[in-house]
Amino acid sequence: MNGGTIFLDEIGEMPIGTQARLLRVLEAGEYIRVGSSKVQKDDVRVIAATNKDLLQLVQNGKFREDLYYRLSTVPIRVPALHERKEDIHLLFRKFAADFADKYKTGSVQLDDEAKNLLINYPWPGNVRELKNIAEQISVLSENKNITARELAKFLQPYSSNRLPAVVGSNNVNSGDFANEREILYKLFFDMKKDVTELKRMFLEVLQNPSIAAQNPSILNELKEMKTQEPPAMLLQPGTGTLMPAPTQPVIMHHDDIQDHEEVEESLNIMDKEKELIEKALKKHKGKRKDAALDLGISERTLYRKLKEYDIDE
Repeated sequence: MNGGTIFLDEIGEMPIGTQARLLRVLEAGEYIRVGSSKVQKDDVRVIAATNKDLLQLVQNGKFREDLYYRLSTVPIRVPALHERKEDIHLLFRKFAADFADKYKTGSVQLDDEAKNLLINYPWPGNVRELKNIAEQISVLSENKNITARELAKFLQPYSSNRLPAVVGSNNVNSGDFANEREILYKLFFDMKKDVTELKRMFLEVLQNPSIAAQNPSILNELKEMKTQEPPAMLLQPGTGTLMPAPTQPVIMHHDDIQDHEEVEESLNIMDKEKELIEKALKKHKGKRKDAALDLGISERTLYRKLKEYDIDE
């Protein structure tokens, strides 16, 4: 360092150990270069920035009190972007002009409704988010005269409680709900696995009614799962559109299962199942986990089937 100014961004994230070294530099003007053992002196001006409450960090023991008072010689508080709405459109025009010059395109212009939407958006990402939005519009929009509807496609859904918005809303494009869709996809995928397992359980009871007699809880579980209705529609991955949900499997009562005990067709099903298990084991060279995954059943169920059919691995 040879005098001048040092800018320290996000000073509130600095580890305690590094804070002690910085304090030494500020107090004594001394520092040691990396790889050297010689103490050097210099006089610099430090400008530190943070978006956190440093006094609160001091009380929580995450920021040194002596460093805080050493840095807060001339504190300057810059309000969040949503607190100075008069600057929002002005900054947007500045960013849009910069990106138009950078990418050699026309400068973006907002109509009155788009301006109101821009100004009333809460801007949780502050000025950085505003700059990113200006760049996205400059690069992605063919029409440089932006309406509120077009602008809404670039703004992220935001609320104080961060609840997912209703899919299919006419206010914002469904492409804005990527994170919410990922959660829904996982939920529906888990439900699909439950339905698949339900079908497997039903097939097992149908093939071997003695299982239900030995373990009545299976029938109770089947009845409970029967009362659960899947959603009427599902989001189609990759498109953001809705598609019909899988139909609910039909669950037979225990009396109906007993009626099929002597039906010859059930023996054929058992033979077919045994054949499929043997093929899956052969395909995966005796690896139960891979075979069970290929068959769509749990490894525990496969182990029980191996014992039931007396299959040698």
